[in-house]
Amino acid sequence: MTIKAVLFDFDGTLADTLPLSFYAFKFIFKKYDNRDVSTEELISMFGPTEDDIISNNLLKKEYVADAISEYYQIYQMDHASQVQMTDEMLNLLMYIKSNNIKMGVITGKSREAFQISSDSLNLSHFFDIVITGDDVQKPKPNPEGIFTVLEFLGVSKDEAVFIGDSNADIKAGKAAGLRTFGVQWLSTYQSTHFEIEPDFVFTKIDQFLKILESEQK
Repeated sequence: MTIKAVLFDFDGTLADTLPLSFYAFKFIFKKYDNRDVSTEELISMFGPTEDDIISNNLLKKEYVADAISEYYQIYQMDHASQVQMTDEMLNLLMYIKSNNIKMGVITGKSREAFQISSDSLNLSHFFDIVITGDDVQKPKPNPEGIFTVLEFLGVSKDEAVFIGDSNADIKAGKAAGLRTFGVQWLSTYQSTHFEIEPDFVFTKIDQFLKILESEQK
């Protein structure tokens, strides 16, 4: 069946933002709790928005508001120097757009963090809809965000695919009944193996582009 909509996760899938997020979180936990948090510990916290990750895990609750504010300052200040889009990813997005395939993003990021990334990378014109962690009651692996996007775009689950780099992404896509692809095509991604088998795992962006091209014929 022809793919009419491509739904993406964001961090580690569309943009190589995870190293910057890890850096900012580690700085915050060191500054306010004086503790070193490993990358693995941070990944286990992922799911909620940045605000909730800090609120739920910072030990010194009196500093939560300051810590959240400083996280976003770091994320915005360092974004342009640390995160760039690859030509391959831009080519993929332009191909999808030029072939009138609808595009949606379902991310656990807060609206504020997504906007920082989208503005810095000039991505907003690609997407028909973006669902952030602020827009759902239940984040991934719950499929709520995917169902919201499908309804907005007016496509069925059989006409869409979902792409993500984490176990939560694969579980959400499968729970929604979509063809679901795991990706390990950027420098940093959340899951090195998937608890639920995706329909395919892409290690190069061109692998997915070839599927899109073949299904548009």
